[in-house]
This record gives sequence, structure tokens and C-alpha cells, in this order.
Amino acid sequence: MKKNILIGAGIIVLIFIIWVVYGLFFATPVSPPATTSYSQDGLEITVDYSQPSKKGRLIFGEESDGALQPYGLYWRLGANAATEITFSQDVTFGGEPVKAGTYRMYAIPGEDAFEVILNSETDVFFGAVEPDSELDVVKVDAPVQATPSEAETFTIDISSSDGGARITFSWDQTQFTVPVALQ
Repeated sequence: MKKNILIGAGIIVLIFIIWVVYGLFFATPVSPPATTSYSQDGLEITVDYSQPSKKGRLIFGEESDGALQPYGLYWRLGANAATEITFSQDVTFGGEPVKAGTYRMYAIPGEDAFEVILNSETDVFFGAVEPDSELDVVKVDAPVQATPSEAETFTIDISSSDGGARITFSWDQTQFTVPVALQ
């Protein structure tokens, strides 16, 4: 009898492990991975992130109102894994100096501005856990710009601007931008 119970428990554990591995590596994620990149004048920028969709939810707002991303709390700038940004050369990010390399990028949403942070802790598979703030490299404020149309899917876009690039984050009716330039 004990042997049958152990075999049954073993089968249940094996099924659970197969289900988790399938979900992590083979199933199409609800928030698909995306990459955006920029290359001009020797500066290359790449951002790897995941794209959640609004699906009728309140995205930014007060936690008491049920906002998906409440004001004042950590947001990984996407879903699933942590968002990472790579610079090919030393840059200024929102006016602050940053060395070439790869960084974890996250934000603290606010009603009037988002604090966008670069952190040296990278290669984090699950971005739901806040990074160690002791490893933050730079923090910049990006003013919120209301948009006339609604972006159903979270998008990060990099475009050319005077003397560098602009990284624009758009979701719902909220948009904010961080300028990047060569040092």
C-alpha cells in the first residue's frame, strides 16, 4: 500500500515538473518577449523586455483603486523577466553619465513623472522581485505625457533626436521619455 502511495505521489510530482518546464520554455507567454534597438553614429542601444496588454484593466493609479502598476511601487517596465538595456558606448541617460554595458531597467510610476532606474544586477529571469537598490547606477525623472489614444500593449521605442536618441515608454494613455546621448 505504501509503495502505491509513493508511486502515485511520484507521478504527481513528475507531472507538475513537466507542466512547469513546458510553461517556462515552450508555451506562448501571455506577455510576449520583445526587443527594440537603435544604431546611429556609433551608438547602439538594445532593450529586451516583455509586452503586457491592458485587457480592460486600470494600469497606472492608486493601489486602493486596483491599479496593475500602483504609483510609488516597483515596476519592471514590462512583464515576465526583468527588462534589460545595453549601451555600446558611454552615454548620458536622462542627463546622467552611464558607462557602456548592460543594465536592469525598472521604474517607479508616479502621477506626474516616472522615476526610471538603471541597476547593475542583470541576468534576472523573474523580474517580479525588486532589485537590490544598493546596485542602482542612476535614477532619472521622466515627466508623464498624456496621449490622446490608448496603447493596448506596453511598448518601448527608441528614436533619433538632436544629439542622440529618445527612449519612449507607452502604455494605456500614458507616455514618458528618457533622452540618451553619447558622452
